[in-house]
Amino acid sequence: MLALAGGVGGAKLALGLARVLPADRLTVVVNTGDDEVFHGLHVSPDLDTVMYTLAGLANPETGWGLAGDTFNSLAMLRQLGSDAWFNLGDRDLATHIRRTQLLNQGVTLSQVTASLSRALGVDHGIIPMSDDPVRTVVATNEGDLPMQEYFVKRQAEPVATGISYCGAQSAEPSPGFVDAINQANRLVLCPSNPSLSLGPILAVNGVRRHLETFNGLRVAVSPIVAGAALRGPAVKIMAELGEDPSCLGVARQYAGICDYFLIDHQDASLAPAIEDLGMAVVVASIIMSTEYDKVALAQEILDLPGVVA
Repeated sequence: MLALAGGVGGAKLALGLARVLPADRLTVVVNTGDDEVFHGLHVSPDLDTVMYTLAGLANPETGWGLAGDTFNSLAMLRQLGSDAWFNLGDRDLATHIRRTQLLNQGVTLSQVTASLSRALGVDHGIIPMSDDPVRTVVATNEGDLPMQEYFVKRQAEPVATGISYCGAQSAEPSPGFVDAINQANRLVLCPSNPSLSLGPILAVNGVRRHLETFNGLRVAVSPIVAGAALRGPAVKIMAELGEDPSCLGVARQYAGICDYFLIDHQDASLAPAIEDLGMAVVVASIIMSTEYDKVALAQEILDLPGVVA
């Protein structure tokens, strides 16, 4: 199984899949278009969210960061005059310090991620989409904003007029990503924001072409239920960009790279329109509030015809 993920929604399904698949049967490739430098440190928010989640360390209230973390360093940085608007906990900072140390020594982001994951007891493969820098930039009515500035600092308030993935066309998929595409017989597009989380992965040089010719079953889970995003500003962005802010709108973005599209019972009426795009629709309970929900959804995917658990 190859799962493409970004952020909290992707991490939830990744956890469910990790509960039902052994380490050698699952690879999670994660968005790095959100990566940013804060206080001189290389921060990989989506990689860390997936890593902390699979390690059982994620903050259950937010889905990101570490459970029980404190923010004394951030408070001191503010006192010293730093523009510390991005929340980095004290223990979380250790991850970014170690990542930056290793990157400065010439270690690739893939190798760093593997090292950090092992140190936290994560057996399943977590792989960045690329070892090359890619930067998601949101064009807004207030100018171009890097992803974290748009999403965190500005709380997604500016009106989005476009999204670009700077560097994606020259970036190469990470070696582990390439291996996973070639070896997997199942692909899952996790319920992550299609523009901000999965969009950067699909924009990396050659990735969409590989997925179009993927020799296996391709499954996507909608991140939108009943016209509302399960998390984040997906609906707002889609509407502002003139797209249909629904599971149907998401399905249109995945046409050609998806065989099965999972939607919630609340969206069953949209199934015929999605099927017209050339994909089979599965109506299921896709809201993951508990670990039971995450495992149940993962099992639902594994039980699809053509997928052997």
